[in-house]
Amino acid sequence: VQLQASGGGVVQAGGSRRLSCAASGRTFGTYTVGWFRQAPGKEREFVAGIDWTGDSTYYADSVKGRFTISRDNSRNTVSLQVNSLKPEDTAIYYCAAAFGGIRGGDLPLASRYSYWGQGTQVTVSS
Repeated sequence: VQLQASGGGVVQAGGSRRLSCAASGRTFGTYTVGWFRQAPGKEREFVAGIDWTGDSTYYADSVKGRFTISRDNSRNTVSLQVNSLKPEDTAIYYCAAAFGGIRGGDLPLASRYSYWGQGTQVTVSS
């Protein structure tokens, strides 16, 4: 599966963006998808994940209540709605996919994902 992330941009603190991850392939509905981000000089970190059905979602503590992940398997897309943005949310956001299910505790592990998109930059100005 090939992934393409989009929707990034420059936004003021407190603002919102909707990031999208478009996937190729007819079996996208069988993939668990995660969003990660990497800020300059920092390691890549898990942001949110969603199982292949869309029924289960997981979030990093730092984004709970502000970010929402969702998917539309009929359109092969996974979205990340990012609200109440803070300057510390500035990063390149990547979507990633793994075939089948991932245990909830393993979702934050980048090594569990086999497919990665190219990333989309989100810059939050104060």
